[in-house]
Amino acid sequence: MKTLKLLLSLLLISFAVDSTSSFAQNNNSTSSPNIVFIASDDLNDWIGVLNGHPQVKTPNIDRLANRGTLFTNAHAQAPLCNPSRVSILTGLRPTTTGIYGLSPRHREVERTKDVVTLSQYFAQNGYRTLSTGKILHGGITAAERATEFQQWGPNGGHNPRPSTKLMTTPLDMVNNPLIDWGVYPVAHDSVMDDYKVASWAVEQLNVFGKEKGDVDPFFLAVGFNKPHVPLYATQKWFDLYPKDELILPLAPKGDRMDIPDFAWNLHWYLPEPRLSWVIENKEWENKVRAYLATISFMDAQVGRVLDALDANGLTENTIIVFWSDHGYHLGEKDITGKNSLWEQSTHVPLIFAGPGVSVGAKSSQPAELLDIYPTLLDLAGLTENTEVEGISLLPQLENANTPRARPAITTHNPGNNSVRTERWRYIRYADGSEELYDHYRDAGEWSNLAQVAEYSEVKAELANWIPLESAPHAVGSKHRVLYQKDGVWYWEDEPIVLEKLIK
Repeated sequence: MKTLKLLLSLLLISFAVDSTSSFAQNNNSTSSPNIVFIASDDLNDWIGVLNGHPQVKTPNIDRLANRGTLFTNAHAQAPLCNPSRVSILTGLRPTTTGIYGLSPRHREVERTKDVVTLSQYFAQNGYRTLSTGKILHGGITAAERATEFQQWGPNGGHNPRPSTKLMTTPLDMVNNPLIDWGVYPVAHDSVMDDYKVASWAVEQLNVFGKEKGDVDPFFLAVGFNKPHVPLYATQKWFDLYPKDELILPLAPKGDRMDIPDFAWNLHWYLPEPRLSWVIENKEWENKVRAYLATISFMDAQVGRVLDALDANGLTENTIIVFWSDHGYHLGEKDITGKNSLWEQSTHVPLIFAGPGVSVGAKSSQPAELLDIYPTLLDLAGLTENTEVEGISLLPQLENANTPRARPAITTHNPGNNSVRTERWRYIRYADGSEELYDHYRDAGEWSNLAQVAEYSEVKAELANWIPLESAPHAVGSKHRVLYQKDGVWYWEDEPIVLEKLIK
């Protein structure tokens, strides 16, 4: 009997030790991993480890990928800043929230006004939460400042900017002042907003590195604006990409011949110019070069944050996730910018590194930015939030080859959806028109197979993943908003007339 009691006591002690050594809800001890949540804006797959452009130089993002797991087939839930970021932070799809445009903000919408965002969830579980730069879309409202994070650094932005645009040729659609590119400023990088964002993050990490004892873990969000327009960087970043050696993206003539006309509705009238405009005005090379330069500048800021983690002895116990809110066209499919359901708009970098993450791994399984929320909870050992719609990527972080049954789904305005698996991309538009691409044979998405009879079963299987219902536009929706009224399609409240299409 005494032996049995002794065994039971040992088991209880062993269980208690195991429990306290694991990450548990409301565990504020130093064993809980810190989180560094790094975002880029409008960055497509043009990073070294994704091979999106043969000349791009991103040594810091690449070294992060090499010490963690890279998802080579990750996709945004929306090809536009606000709905994508709302989806990431709330864990909900645009088809659930009704947020498809650049407005409204999530606290202004009935469905999401009381939602527990990712940062709030960590705060509720004992984390100190801090944010700097562009994490939420645009300027921070008073309500967001009071609720989303506990401490705020510089908002970031597009400064400094010249008194007049560097690129003075009138654009083909909307002559927006942000659509500009070139060498600016002449001064050091330190005057740039993204540099200041990184500096503030480094300052916080220096403070954390000096802390001793049993302190709360931190959740630090660092949002960089580049390579979002305006595409400004100092001369040294342009020097990395000599103009006479520049390789332009492949954009075959006639690529849209087998694409439904309805696809134009998704990017009907925009600030970003068409490929025809950048060619006619001899700006294609200039814009591509500027995009590459701003990527390398942004990469250097990521490097400063990573170096600060290393210098302060924080790397070993910190989960780092790097992501971009959506991709960007540089001439492919005859457009520049985003606002499409093709690979250039949806495909994004997604990297995890830190404790619990396989080192030097690559997963080609379809992943969604929606999955970041539950994945970070898993890595931190926090209780699952059953309200979110993403699926944890922890199985792939442990073994990159672990299959995922669910594809990645991207939505741009109600009824327009893309389904991306490891092999296929299927698009169905709100008028019922379709596209189908086989990425094993056609990584450029140049041959639409939707009308080929032998692929009807593939198409039908993929169509099963399209959301059965799409929430209507939330009250206050505007900017990049497409809707139908009385049989007429409207873009930002103006009727779409095909004869007025600018190609």
